[in-house]
Amino acid sequence: MPVVVYIGEQLRNVRTRRLLTQDELADKAGVSQSTIANIERNNAEPQFRTIRKLAKALDVDPTELLGD
Repeated sequence: MPVVVYIGEQLRNVRTRRLLTQDELADKAGVSQSTIANIERNNAEPQFRTIRKLAKALDVDPTELLGD
């Protein structure tokens, strides 16, 4: 059975600590703003490569976005 990973709250927390809008993060990570919004609302489960892109854009380790 596949594991579902939602990172919405962690992503929003890190993004706002970095003082970035969803649009700014999307540009830095090379994804769409709607992707960011859907992940933050836990309407989408990001692929690991997307998590890596977001982490790189936010200058954090991917595990920080995964939480506990």
